Amino acid sequence: MATGNADVDLAGTRVLVTGGTSGLGRAMAQALVDAGAHVALTSRERSRADAVAAELGERAAGLALDVRDERSVEAAVDRVHARLGGLDMLVNNAGIGMRTVNPRFLVEPQPFWAVSPGGFREVFETKATGVFLVARAVVPRMLEAGGGRVVTISMNEATMVRRGFVPYGPSGAAVEALSRVMAADLDGTPVTVNILLPGGATATGMIPDDAPDEVRRALRDPSVMGPPIVWLASPAAEGVHDQRIVAVEFREWLGSRAS
Repeated sequence: MATGNADVDLAGTRVLVTGGTSGLGRAMAQALVDAGAHVALTSRERSRADAVAAELGERAAGLALDVRDERSVEAAVDRVHARLGGLDMLVNNAGIGMRTVNPRFLVEPQPFWAVSPGGFREVFETKATGVFLVARAVVPRMLEAGGGRVVTISMNEATMVRRGFVPYGPSGAAVEALSRVMAADLDGTPVTVNILLPGGATATGMIPDDAPDEVRRALRDPSVMGPPIVWLASPAAEGVHDQRIVAVEFREWLGSRAS
């Protein structure tokens, strides 16, 4: 079984990565492009998406998408299909973190009642509602085309219930529940749904500037997401469905499947 980008040829595979301009999204988009896939990556700002796509290479394309807005989602999915001729994989990654509601959340966690309703909605709608809206637009087309793969990017369960992590933690719990329901709804169809998470805090823009040194030393590189996302897009993952894959444990997970 292939376990790294160099082992897999994704030539001809068409992928949409939401929130693909930074952090985990960019790392996954880079890994998929390096493996030969054609990748559409999104940002709310078209210029930012275009700039990152240019850095990733000719097999990457940028487009504007606000995952909170169903009209923006439908228009973006139409553009992706027109440009790529279809979609083989959706990576539902777009999200914003705790910094938007509490810039010092690691050193000064605030209770849920101190979170503004607007801040709560912003985080929850970007992650949970965004996953729903994009999958809702993409999956029927995959069913009509005869197959496809959906990967939802999640977080550790400990993060979901961590003190001071409203609304980021609950949005992750909602995303996992939604993905499991999507998998149940799609059971027996040619469209698969799986969950992928890093398995620890990663060095992305979601980490505040004043994070303690011990936190920064423990951060994982976003590239940890590369091998599992490339594998999930590959022929080796045919039929893999309703799995929760932890990136830092990916090789061991693969080994357990082979034994």
